[in-house]
Amino acid sequence: MIATLPMYDRPETEEANDRFWALIRENLPGAPEHLSRDGFHWLDPDLILSQTCSLPYRTGLQDAVMIVATPVHDLPCPAGCYFSVIVVREDDEREDFGDFTGARLAINNPVSQSGWAAIDDLAQAENVTFGAITNTGSHQASAEAVAEARADICAIDAVTWTHIQRFDPFADRLRIISSTQPTPALPYITAFGQDVRGLQEALVLAVDALSPEDQELLCLIDITHISADRYIMMPIPPTPALSA
Repeated sequence: MIATLPMYDRPETEEANDRFWALIRENLPGAPEHLSRDGFHWLDPDLILSQTCSLPYRTGLQDAVMIVATPVHDLPCPAGCYFSVIVVREDDEREDFGDFTGARLAINNPVSQSGWAAIDDLAQAENVTFGAITNTGSHQASAEAVAEARADICAIDAVTWTHIQRFDPFADRLRIISSTQPTPALPYITAFGQDVRGLQEALVLAVDALSPEDQELLCLIDITHISADRYIMMPIPPTPALSA
């Protein structure tokens, strides 16, 4: 069996994520002792637990894995959902999202719901078109690119933004100008053939057993279930034309 790192894993949260996994595996006989941090292993037939973005799930993973549960984050939106904040430089004189037509957009990944699909939905609704689009590889890198004026705007997962504000000094050079509509949060997944009900129970018990400090650090307060259909019905954005 293999269990892979959560989507929200960075040096400052690593120990809390390890404690969370230790609590999960208490109720999963035979589960691996440690999380794997060498990739997500989404297609591994021995995958017992991982977490994925909803966009990869609905564009391919739905036929390869089962949804176990959905995290409930400490965010101002419906339980089991999350959203993105639209971030620009503090000293950028543009005030409204609509002012950023032609702006340089940084995205963490072309198959990211929070970093690409969410801001593309907002841009279409407000008739905004971007200039150069750069793939940075992570939300943290996108935010830093904006702070350093290598890009003008980006969409950051609200949980990741909480961590950036808490841990990254460059956050002081950024501000939020808008946010996107809430969508179902990043689901926990497992390989076909695994005990979904047992995994659900283990997740619920583990979150309940987390210390208040770890719950706050991980921005994780509960576990819920959102059906696969709700993920699949979300629109699929166009592939962005990336700058070289």
